[in-house]
Amino acid sequence: MFKDYFKYYKRRNPPPELESVIDLSNSASEQVRKLPVQCATQYETDKTIFGLKPINSWEIFELPHIPGLIFIRNPFTSSGQRYWITRCFKDYSRKPNKLNIDVHDVLGEKETWWDVCTKGDRRAALLIPKLRWATFGYHHNWDTKHYTEENKIEMPIEVEEITKVIAKALGFDNFNAEAAIINFYRMNSTLAGHVDHSEDNLDAPLISVSFGQSAIFLIGGSKYEDPAHALFIHSGDVVVMSGESRLRYHGIPRIVRACKTPWDDEELRDDVLVDSKDWCTAKSFISDARININVRRVLRPEQMTLTTCQPRRTWFSSRISIFSSAIFTLNLVNKFK
Repeated sequence: MFKDYFKYYKRRNPPPELESVIDLSNSASEQVRKLPVQCATQYETDKTIFGLKPINSWEIFELPHIPGLIFIRNPFTSSGQRYWITRCFKDYSRKPNKLNIDVHDVLGEKETWWDVCTKGDRRAALLIPKLRWATFGYHHNWDTKHYTEENKIEMPIEVEEITKVIAKALGFDNFNAEAAIINFYRMNSTLAGHVDHSEDNLDAPLISVSFGQSAIFLIGGSKYEDPAHALFIHSGDVVVMSGESRLRYHGIPRIVRACKTPWDDEELRDDVLVDSKDWCTAKSFISDARININVRRVLRPEQMTLTTCQPRRTWFSSRISIFSSAIFTLNLVNKFK
C-alpha cells in the first residue's frame, strides 16, 4: 500500500491530484489536532533566538491517528530562514563534514563546494545539483546503516542548541544532537520509503527541519503494506517523529514549487544574521532546491560512547510527556536576539 501511494504522488504524467494532501499552512485540517504551547517562566518567550519566532507564538499540531508525530508550522523568522539556508549551503557543505560528492573527486584539495559554485561558470552549473547530502556528528554509514565511534566529528553548536530548544518545547528533556544528515533536494528528487532504525536509542525523537521548496511527506504504518497519509511540508516547518511514529515507513515522493517564499517576508537591509552577498547566492540556489536537516540522538542516556557496554533498553521503555518541561536558557542567545 505504501508503495502504491508513493508511486501515485511521484508520477509525472499525469501529475497526481493534491487535494487530499494535509496542508497546515492554511486552515487546520480535521485530521490534525492543535496542541497548546507551554513555555517556562524563566525563559523570555518574547525573544527571537536562533532565527526562531517567540515560542509562545508557535503553532503545534499532532496527528491523532499517528501517535508521536508532531508538526510545528514554520517557527522561523524570515531572517532565521535566510540564516539557516545560507549556513547549509555555505558552511555545512565543506570539510570536515562528509558529502556525497567526496567519492567523485570533483573538488580540489583546497576547494569547497560553495567556492566553486559561486563563480557562475560552466563548472559551477554542473556542480550545483550534484550536492545531495552532508553528514556530521556521528556519520551515517549508508552501507551498514550503523554508526561507529571512529566515524564522527563535532556537531555544530548552533545545531545542538536549536534542536534542544525544539525538543524542550515539546517536553523531551534529555535530547542531545549527536548525528545529523542534511539532504539537498532538487525539484525532481525523491526519498524512498524507509524506517529510521539505525539509532540504538529509539526513545529519543528525530527532529527534521525543512527550508526552501515544498515537499509531500508520506507516512504509513509499521508494515510496507499499510496505507499512508500525505502532508505538505513548507519552508521552515519542523516535523518531529517520536514514540510509535519512529518505526513507521515514511518518504518524500515529490518536491513541489513553493507558493510562498517566507525567507523574503522581511527586509534584508536590517538582517544581522547573514551577509547580504552570501544570501544573494544562497537565494539563487534555494529557488530550485529544498533543504532538510534531520537530527538524531545516537547514544542511550547511560552511554558516553558507542563502545560503552550497557543493557539495551526497550524502544518505548520510558513514557514521553509532551509539553511537560521548561525551555532552558541558551548559551548563544545574544547572537540571535
